[in-house]
Amino acid sequence: MPHIRPITDLRNTNEISELCHKQNEPIFITKNGYGDLVIMSMETYERKLALVEVYKKLAEAENQIAQGVPLLDGEEVFAKLKERYVRKEL
Repeated sequence: MPHIRPITDLRNTNEISELCHKQNEPIFITKNGYGDLVIMSMETYERKLALVEVYKKLAEAENQIAQGVPLLDGEEVFAKLKERYVRKEL
């Protein structure tokens, strides 16, 4: 459930900071009863950005499939990566 606070609560920055870190979700700030700002911890922000990147990559992959771009075999890809990057025992 979204956490909504009035803009006057921003006067107590320590409380808002603690709430941001405890909730791990954005806090919505209202001004005169209407949505105005969204604040969150750096960790939450970075997590949201990472999720956006995943969605972008998924959309790109779905677009490639729709255009008929041939798929790579997962086993072959991992075998090539192992061959290139895994150290061989001496």
